[in-house]
Amino acid sequence: MDLGIRNRVALVTASSRGLGREVARRLAEEGARLCLCARGADALRETAAWLRQQFQAEVLEVACDLTVESEVRALAHKAQARFGTVDILVANSGGPPTGSFLEHDDERWKMAVDLNLLSTVRLCREVIPMMTKNHWGRIVLMTSIAVKQPLDGLILSNSVRAAVIGLGKTLASELGPQGILVNSVCPGYFLTDRVRDLARASAQKTGGNPEDLLERFARSSPLGRVGDPQEFGSLVAFLCSERASFITGSTLAIDGGFCRSLM
Repeated sequence: MDLGIRNRVALVTASSRGLGREVARRLAEEGARLCLCARGADALRETAAWLRQQFQAEVLEVACDLTVESEVRALAHKAQARFGTVDILVANSGGPPTGSFLEHDDERWKMAVDLNLLSTVRLCREVIPMMTKNHWGRIVLMTSIAVKQPLDGLILSNSVRAAVIGLGKTLASELGPQGILVNSVCPGYFLTDRVRDLARASAQKTGGNPEDLLERFARSSPLGRVGDPQEFGSLVAFLCSERASFITGSTLAIDGGFCRSLM
């Protein structure tokens, strides 16, 4: 299926590895022009070079800390200077630290808000005027299945990512008349460095084996496995496409059936 986004300009954040990298790969495969960002410049350069080699993609890579407002503004300006506009935003960021409620002080809460909520606010603030001018846009907010089924030991993520869902739902109502679609995606357990880190952190606290915990993650879904990042990238690419033209304001779980809620 041709998704109809060849030559569209996509800004994908936290895209040097993990699910963000896979989203960038799928968009490159569809012929989109890419602006990628991450904090680690070396990994970012490697990903950009790989996309150019594999797909002959036009890629701009910008090292950026999404918790710093001036760096987010500079990122958007560089994308606009290179490509003229931004048509697609895939707002992704790393997860905050694990731990129970009493383990986190105000500084950790502020850090989580900066990392997951305010980074998204800043990115949207920069790209929405460009999308409004073109009367076309796609915004996909990457969150977590924790917004539908809170996860033990992840109170920061459970709380702050839920605020991102509220932001996305409200933006969908505001921006629909301008031809801009806004959706949120909620990944469950995928075989990424983040999930491996969660398994190691939990194992250190309980004295367990990280591999046993990964197996438990797999058994937690009806499909009996963790997700392949390619499956996630395909969903996000679809939401960024012309083929998703009547989908907005949605919060979509991609978790192998892990979440048992009705909505």
